[in-house]
Amino acid sequence: MSLILTWHSAAATHVGRVRGINEDSYLERPDIGLWAVADGMGGHEAGDVASRTVVEALARVPAPISREALVGNIERRLSAANESLLAYAAQREEGGIVGSTVVVLACHAGTAVCFWAGDSRIYRYRAGGLARLTQDHSQVQELVRLGLIDRAEAESHPAGNVVTRAVGAAAFLNLDVDTQELGAEDVFLLCSDGLTGHIRDEEIAAVLAAVAESPDPGVCRTAVDGLLERTLEQGARDNVTAVVVQVRQAP
Repeated sequence: MSLILTWHSAAATHVGRVRGINEDSYLERPDIGLWAVADGMGGHEAGDVASRTVVEALARVPAPISREALVGNIERRLSAANESLLAYAAQREEGGIVGSTVVVLACHAGTAVCFWAGDSRIYRYRAGGLARLTQDHSQVQELVRLGLIDRAEAESHPAGNVVTRAVGAAAFLNLDVDTQELGAEDVFLLCSDGLTGHIRDEEIAAVLAAVAESPDPGVCRTAVDGLLERTLEQGARDNVTAVVVQVRQAP
């Protein structure tokens, strides 16, 4: 007999210590098992519009009747957001791309489906180990993949914030999609690069381990607040957003 799983979550975003506008947005819909983080770009407040457009599109995803229906609805909503941002950019006097990264976690019937475009990330903590479930769509990641630089060099590379995919960046939205089996004590983190630019994987693992070990649903809020506080202590050069999801076996 398969396990019946439930989840709790918490989310927060902060403008950071340097930026004047928060161009990050997040979605938290534990009622249907759907969470997202979007990090906008475009300047002159357009990044704010971009991330909000993505999140508002996902907020209209209906409660799923199957995993296939959920995946299809998410892809259609994100494609619609892509078209909307292309139209918005075409009408602006400034021109240029108005886009947003996106990461989405959708949980249904014992599985977790991850969607992403850009360099926002999803991590999973399970059985004492941290795994990154997404791979950055960025110039730096491509250099790493080609063996031209190593991961240590990538951390401080001057092109570190240049993404190669985003919602609103091209006529066709190229999403990566991956499906994972859910575990009864999994913990997920969705975040923008404003967090991973300051917080090492070892620190993320320690925070998520505390969530995994606690029976208190309120530990998700403690984890989110702690991650944002740590990022702000490190200078928070960018906007920062975090969503923590705790999976549990239903009583």
